[in-house]
Amino acid sequence: METQDQELQELISETIPEIQEGSIVKGTIVAIRPDSVVVDIGYKSEGFIPIEEFSEEERSALKEGDEIEVFLSRLDSDGLVSLSVEKAKRLKTLHLIQEAEKNNQPIEAKVVEHIKGGYRVDIQGVRAFMPGSQADIKPLKNPEEILGQNVLVKVLKYNNKLTNVIVSRREVIQEERERLKRKTLEVLKPGARMKGVVKNITDYGVFIDLGGIDGLLHISDISWGRIKHPSDVFRLGQEVEVLVLEFDAENEKVTLGYKQKRQDPWLTVQDRYPVGKIVSGKVVSLTDYGAFVELEEGVEGLIHVSEMDWSRRKKHPSYYVEIGDYVDAKVLEVDSQKKRISLGLKQLKPKPWDVIAKKYKVGDRVTGRVRSITEFGAFVELPEGVDALLHISDISWTRHIKHPSEVLRKGEKIEAVVLSLEPEKEKMSLGLKQLTPDPWLEEIPSRLQLGDEVKCRVLRHTEYGIFVEIEGLVEGLIYTSEIETPQGKKPEDAYKEGDEIVARIIKIDTEGRKIGLSLKNLKYVPEEDSEEE
Repeated sequence: METQDQELQELISETIPEIQEGSIVKGTIVAIRPDSVVVDIGYKSEGFIPIEEFSEEERSALKEGDEIEVFLSRLDSDGLVSLSVEKAKRLKTLHLIQEAEKNNQPIEAKVVEHIKGGYRVDIQGVRAFMPGSQADIKPLKNPEEILGQNVLVKVLKYNNKLTNVIVSRREVIQEERERLKRKTLEVLKPGARMKGVVKNITDYGVFIDLGGIDGLLHISDISWGRIKHPSDVFRLGQEVEVLVLEFDAENEKVTLGYKQKRQDPWLTVQDRYPVGKIVSGKVVSLTDYGAFVELEEGVEGLIHVSEMDWSRRKKHPSYYVEIGDYVDAKVLEVDSQKKRISLGLKQLKPKPWDVIAKKYKVGDRVTGRVRSITEFGAFVELPEGVDALLHISDISWTRHIKHPSEVLRKGEKIEAVVLSLEPEKEKMSLGLKQLTPDPWLEEIPSRLQLGDEVKCRVLRHTEYGIFVEIEGLVEGLIYTSEIETPQGKKPEDAYKEGDEIVARIIKIDTEGRKIGLSLKNLKYVPEEDSEEE
């Protein structure tokens, strides 16, 4: 029997040399059955391939007449042919792996699964193992990122049964980087413009892969203007053109620039933004002392808080503008060496004193708020944003006021009369007492006479005597020499603040606006005093 098989093999080899057991041959599909595929390899009988050897995708694509490669497992004397698609694939893959390992050449593999210690990869249907350390030059931040990718790998180890195949992607990447590095070094020098890919983004800058060599683009060299973070300008994987600023060949340290591709805009800033020009820009930053406005990429101007409003009562810059606002402003000063531009917002508004000059005249009534109080008076802020002085002497016709706070409160809204107006000197004075007629001209002389005994309310004690309010009309002074106290009491004990007493007018000075009083020789004695006596 064995002799017949050998004779058959020899006959086949002589007539059809390519048909040999253990080899890969080409065949034609002649029939597709539920359990098998019938293939004609040019022998006297067809071979049968179990349908399970085909994937679902392959099964759906199979059709009669297709040519496929199969592994010839056996030929016997009865003419039976044993074929296998799986063995054909594995044998081809084995040859591929052998050649790749022998010639140190990369082959393509698909990363199919992330497992403990590394990855499972597929090489033309054969599963291989790629250790995690061999996946990249540096450990991957996200191990899942290469799943599903087709990558080039080198064969580190294998056996003929293909049950233990180990590959490396790292070696391929390393060799490619070395190749690119040699090419990059040929053109890498200060001043060279080079293209690269954003490899990493940090708070302080961006690392650019120039081709086998990484360069650092510091945040200060990204833009002539203000940026918060490099990620505002770049994204990972982005291709960019950069300028080589410095190259340390010994340490392979490369410093890159991006903004240097265009001229420093501050060199010609005085030509574009002369003093007095009205400019437009975007508010990009706010501080306690002002707002920074971007006039163009790399050029910002500062609107100081003092230049935002004519009012002396300054508010926070956020009261006037917000980040993102587009504003018009006037150029006040330019210093190209210090890279500073001073802008003004209030200069585009009418000057308050010009408005005041047109709106008010002496004698007009105005309304404002008490902004501050001093010993000599109060400053009243008008709606137009200017301060007018209300002197202490113009607060009351009849009261002796020691301090304005006795009558006024900070923030209080009051009405007053314009007494004087000097817009050119930015001065304006107001009067509060002038809202009513002067009582010393008619009312006081007609109601109060020398010798009258009048009801008074004690206001305060001084070294000169007791100040009292007479008939709710005017203040007067009971002289120290004219004070009598019952049973030898001290004046401050006998006549307390707020007490109602009777005194006699002994002096009226209408020009000096003074009234003197006495407690001696009274005709009228209050009932409570008579009871005590």
